[in-house]
Amino acid sequence: MVGKALIELYNMRLEEQSKTITELHQTIDSLNKTINGLNQTIKELTEKMGKNSKNSSKPPSSDGLKKPAPKSLRKPSGKKAGGQPDHPGTNLVTIAEADEIIQHVPSVCRNCYRQGTCKNHFKIGETRKVIDAVVEVKIIEHQAFICNCPRYGVQQKGEFPPDIKAVVQYGENLQALAVALNTMGAVSVNRTHEILSGVFGIPISTGTISNMVSHCATILEGTIEDIRHELVKSDVINCDETGTRVDGKTVWVHNASNSQYTYLSIDEKRGQEGMDSGMILPEFRGIAVHDCWASYWKYPDILHALCNVHLLRELTGIEENYPEQKWAIEFKHLLLEMKRQKEHAVDKGKIRLSKELYQEFNNRYDEIIANAYAKNPIKKPINQKRGRKKKGTCLALIERLALHKNSICMFIHKFIVPFDNNQAERDIRMVKIKTKVSGCFRSFDGARNYLKIMSYVGTAKKHGFSAFEAIQNAISGNPNLVLV
Repeated sequence: MVGKALIELYNMRLEEQSKTITELHQTIDSLNKTINGLNQTIKELTEKMGKNSKNSSKPPSSDGLKKPAPKSLRKPSGKKAGGQPDHPGTNLVTIAEADEIIQHVPSVCRNCYRQGTCKNHFKIGETRKVIDAVVEVKIIEHQAFICNCPRYGVQQKGEFPPDIKAVVQYGENLQALAVALNTMGAVSVNRTHEILSGVFGIPISTGTISNMVSHCATILEGTIEDIRHELVKSDVINCDETGTRVDGKTVWVHNASNSQYTYLSIDEKRGQEGMDSGMILPEFRGIAVHDCWASYWKYPDILHALCNVHLLRELTGIEENYPEQKWAIEFKHLLLEMKRQKEHAVDKGKIRLSKELYQEFNNRYDEIIANAYAKNPIKKPINQKRGRKKKGTCLALIERLALHKNSICMFIHKFIVPFDNNQAERDIRMVKIKTKVSGCFRSFDGARNYLKIMSYVGTAKKHGFSAFEAIQNAISGNPNLVLV
């Protein structure tokens, strides 16, 4: 009996220990999963903290006060800083005739009793000119005469010009200045009111300034449509989008432009719906250069070219955050070498690279991608729950480079395609400046008016007109002069 009891006790203890061991294994497995998850989170957070405008697609404004040290992708040229020999330079233009002359005689001659005699022998030793601006208000009064006509027996009255409609109104120059300050100058309506009222001493209201901007935008509607048509039928356009604020909400400004034309539109959506509202991409059939935003790929009737500067920044981020990923450095060198070879060919008047170079670049591209996959193999998910498994920064970029090889290399196959998307980023940059300086737009109509004027001004500058000159032409009713 005692032996049987001992055996039962032993089996019970053995069962308890087995259960405890199983529970410990489960705890260890759970802790390992937690540790792996925490390690992955730490890795992602470390990578996120290491991102800035120099190694990712984050805008410079997100750097805050801790801006990274400048890190240019350009190699030092070895030349001294500043203007190079034979550089034309720019300076104050010497005006031939002065409006006012102030003469300075030697100080010892001012109270000399022989000044009258010596004055006839003075010669100009040196001249210096001061270019200044005189701010003044010019009031032009238009008078319409009336008279009793003896010929027709009725009273006759003179007619005012068509643009003179009110008893008191502001002239075209003042209107152009107000519009230029509020749009190109990125000055808010209130500050524009303060500047004009203070400088000219006239009681111009904020409402009047808003009406001037709206009136200018209305005049430009036909010209903006002409700009849109020109971009639709062009061979290459650059596309980009950026957020701004309207009535306290985030909306999206869409840009389509090239070296001759700028077209800006606005919509509540960033994706295809917002792009369709701009009425460029749905009708365009050429090559669109963009930053690989997913919505651009929803237009199958156009050719796509990717911005390689965006890729260089992403590759720099991998180089800095994942030192073991040597393929990223190799791919950067490949992109820059392709760029250099294209520039050399263009300088020599060529329109394509040699077959040998194309083959070399093609082989190097495939070899780097193969090495990248070897370093970052695609792992099959084990017991994966619903949803897509995260690929990680490196593998996601590798797959993008492999998938969009033709779009990435488009710039060496078609020389009209630029290496980067800087054209679009330059054309849309004023929207960010306006948002920072003036805050949000109060209404969609106000935002649309601003974008119409900025599309027109951007196009005018590409045709050799200054912003103020272009707006003057618009206010005077001749906006299409800048497109000639």
